[in-house]
Amino acid sequence: MPPQTRRILVTVKAYPAPSRKYIETVCVAGITADDKKWVRLYPVPFRDLEYKKRFKKYDLIEARIEKTSRDHRPESCKIDADSIRVVGHFDSSKGWAKRKEYVQPTISASMCEIERRSETEGVSLGAFKPAAPVTFSWESAPKQWKAGSEERYGQLSLFNPQKKVLEKIPYLFRYQYHCLNEPACSGHNQCIIDWEIGEAFRSWKQQRYHTDERTLEMIQQKWQTKMFGDDKDTYLFVGNQHRFKTFMVLGVFWPPRNGSRS
Repeated sequence: MPPQTRRILVTVKAYPAPSRKYIETVCVAGITADDKKWVRLYPVPFRDLEYKKRFKKYDLIEARIEKTSRDHRPESCKIDADSIRVVGHFDSSKGWAKRKEYVQPTISASMCEIERRSETEGVSLGAFKPAAPVTFSWESAPKQWKAGSEERYGQLSLFNPQKKVLEKIPYLFRYQYHCLNEPACSGHNQCIIDWEIGEAFRSWKQQRYHTDERTLEMIQQKWQTKMFGDDKDTYLFVGNQHRFKTFMVLGVFWPPRNGSRS
């Protein structure tokens, strides 16, 4: 695919990760406005972007992208970060209808189906509805970045000379579930790498709850009880890594059920 300017609804922003080449990157995924197809945008030096370019989830952005030759996954594209423009936002307070227009064409029958398509077609991004119940859990993770990463995080940038070292989240969050209409499904246990959950732990602990225990309790209340409540029509966004084929949860799409308030 030659370079072209596309409009994309951002649905996924992973928590930033250290990079030897780019210092710090964020994996971003979204759905194209014209044909409603998944696209992965990488690398995005998010915290080094100009403030006007720092898009949120469900922002509609315009950017120049091209298929990368270094990543065989069909959805993966290189993005010209300087070309990013935020051109709109689909606010949930005004209803989820516009978001659904983008997400519904991408929905698969199950995680198992996405894995099968990954083997046959190379598919690496998807959305689906898991069977109830969905269990949320966490486990301890290293409290420090790998050797050398902290120094990279602290490097100055052109647009943000006061850039702080990114806080390492000392927990790994997971969802456990089975697939709908898949009798042979043995269950899935996937880590969650959405920026939203990492930022929730960091900011909630600092500003609201002050202890790990209380913060984790409130995160579970939102990511399990609220997002998978009876009044929600909930789907998972998933994607796999370039090096490994293991799928992870990239985000949760949780509009209200028909007849429920948003």
